[in-house]
Amino acid sequence: MTERTSGAAAVRMEKVGKWFGDFHALKGIDLEVANGERIVICGPSGSGKSTLIRTLNQLEPVQEGRIFVDGMELTGGDRNVDAIRREVGMVFQSFNLFPHMTVLENCMIAPRKVKKIDKAEAEKTARHFLERVRIPEQADKYPAQLSGGQQQRVAIARALCMNPKLMLFDEPTSALDPEMVKEVLDTMIDLAQEGMTMLCVTHEMSFARSVADRIIFMDRGEIVEVAPPDRFFDAPEHERTRNFLGQISH
Repeated sequence: MTERTSGAAAVRMEKVGKWFGDFHALKGIDLEVANGERIVICGPSGSGKSTLIRTLNQLEPVQEGRIFVDGMELTGGDRNVDAIRREVGMVFQSFNLFPHMTVLENCMIAPRKVKKIDKAEAEKTARHFLERVRIPEQADKYPAQLSGGQQQRVAIARALCMNPKLMLFDEPTSALDPEMVKEVLDTMIDLAQEGMTMLCVTHEMSFARSVADRIIFMDRGEIVEVAPPDRFFDAPEHERTRNFLGQISH
């Protein structure tokens, strides 16, 4: 039996600490994300961005602090982890599709195995979300027959087939050729405009400026700055943020 706090934020992190051996990857992270909010997380390599979002479905367990997702505590033991993972979709840098399954089968497997949805309903849902990411005609192909951009859109559709309340994106365009980036970002923009709660780690700053409600800048395991896009890009408060923006603009 899971306990849920009514009227809760989509995500709440309280003094979260994470180590990899002696390396202090996350240092006292405090963050609250409202339902429907779109957050972009940026920062230099090794700053803790990917680690932060991977803690939200316990792909990376934490050693300190508390994490709540949709009012359920993720850090209170194993009993809530499965329930939370059913509500959190995640899209990785690599597509992680099953190569021996068709696109349609990739999208159907989790709803059938995890949510015990019957085959006809799972197929209907899968085709709906393949339509939504604009590749319905690829349903019967195998991943190796698709471009990288198409495979990433399948990965997004697969996550959506679980009807998540929260979507996590871990640098979803970093493994793509430049000409394929736009099609994936366009799909993510559509999701954002439909009100999906999103946390996205990305270096695509034009996407961040156009989609994010808030941008988080991380460095050395800490949240250095949190600001709406206009203030973040035009008047950042911290020197570390200004240095980072100067580097990526070049």
